[in-house]
Amino acid sequence: MLHFELVTPEKLVRSEDVYMVVVPGTEGDFGVLEGHAPLMSTIRDGDLAIYRTEKGEPETIRIQGGFAEVGTKGLTVLAEQVG
Repeated sequence: MLHFELVTPEKLVRSEDVYMVVVPGTEGDFGVLEGHAPLMSTIRDGDLAIYRTEKGEPETIRIQGGFAEVGTKGLTVLAEQVG
């Protein structure tokens, strides 16, 4: 499972283990699974798609601006605003 955190300047919004997250990157959407190579990207306004299981329907969360970082501990999305 992929460890996923969604953070705003005010608070930690989400911290959980999920199957995959699709992030709205400024150069296109990208999916992150467990074991993804390290990556840093700016993100555009759009919807995060969070898949809890491989074949499950995604939960979407609207985000505005920020950065996404994939590292050894998983995916962290630092969003300017959520919702």
